[in-house]
Amino acid sequence: MGMTITEKILAAHCGLPEVVPGQLIMARIDLALGSDVTAPIAIEEFNKAGARRVFDRKKIVLLPDHFAPNKDVQSARQCQALRKFAQEQELEHYYEVGRVGIEHAFLPEQGLVLPGDLVIGADSHTCTYGALGAFATGVGSTDLAAAMITGEAWFKVPESIKFVFRGTLRKWVTGKDLILYTIGRIGVEGARYQAMELSGPVIDQLGMDGRFTMANMAIEAGAKNGIFAPDEATLAYVRGRARRDFQCFQSDADATYCQIHEFDAGEIEPQVAFPPLPENSRPLSQVGEIPIDQVVIGSCTNGRLSDLEQAAQIMRGHKVHQKVRLIVIPATQAIYLEALKRGYLEVFLEAQAVISPPTCGPCLGGHMGVLAEGERAVATTNRNFVGRMGSPKSEIYLTNPAVAAASAILGRIAGPDALARSASIGN
Repeated sequence: MGMTITEKILAAHCGLPEVVPGQLIMARIDLALGSDVTAPIAIEEFNKAGARRVFDRKKIVLLPDHFAPNKDVQSARQCQALRKFAQEQELEHYYEVGRVGIEHAFLPEQGLVLPGDLVIGADSHTCTYGALGAFATGVGSTDLAAAMITGEAWFKVPESIKFVFRGTLRKWVTGKDLILYTIGRIGVEGARYQAMELSGPVIDQLGMDGRFTMANMAIEAGAKNGIFAPDEATLAYVRGRARRDFQCFQSDADATYCQIHEFDAGEIEPQVAFPPLPENSRPLSQVGEIPIDQVVIGSCTNGRLSDLEQAAQIMRGHKVHQKVRLIVIPATQAIYLEALKRGYLEVFLEAQAVISPPTCGPCLGGHMGVLAEGERAVATTNRNFVGRMGSPKSEIYLTNPAVAAASAILGRIAGPDALARSASIGN
């Protein structure tokens, strides 16, 4: 019987010739990840268990990115806990502020995650690495502690859902729009504890940044993981980054899927997800007049170089609306530096935006852009839950970077086409 790419990776990591959905397995991990929010709990459990050494100091990654640079004393303590543990255990992969970035952009950038890997992280958006053809999923801090000790984690093999995207993308439609559209169709529980396998001619033409965005938001459909079959684009990305050997897996032609969804990408407009759930996605043309107070361009979802490039393309020659504040957050130090060299940051500064160092910051209501009561934000982040970015009486609308940039200029939710029409009328 054929297996899906997810099943093949899990089978390879538990030493079995095959696995089937619903099967419980113990599998060895290639990488375990913790941040300043989740790792301190794991470290505490590690110590409670009486463990003295981690199973492999090269396979654990700790980095401060959520409340870093430290926003208060408590966040400083959490970051300190990571730093001390990394020093005590002589971890090879601890990255300090100034040398790091948002974890789910940083790890692939550094070649720490590769095709065929099995990766766990005490953060739900660990599923981002599925863009590389890895099985990657979020776990709790106690599971992270156990993995740091044993090098293994338990899984129930998920069923797989296949998503096939055909047709031709419209202008300004990105991976963010494809995944918001998909979540809008199946709902936030539509893939609960299932593998979302993303494929089709449109995906074949989608760049790696767009794939990272889509895999990142698989969890917003309830998925265990999101995954793409590695292709030449994948290999081009990992060549020169990889620090070790890797293996690419592909689904068999006779693999079994519990569902198959096929979409015509030509019918998909830029999407806007209304609060309070990512499933509340609507075509931009059906949004109406919604004034805003803040725009955030960044996060592990859309803080990569191509995202900043797209936003800068829209912002060039414009100013942020007088009633709006625009916060731009490059996802890593390397992205920050390259955006600086290419002039993107100059565009944002001339437009009167503020540029933050790499951090998750406002995405989880941490810092660098928390919302007050009654405020409304457009964000390229991944969640728009009640209170996610601050006050429970605030609102978050999820979009792609082009729509976010145009909205910052116009002071309302709108896309680049509306901005062009506005400029034409103004002239």
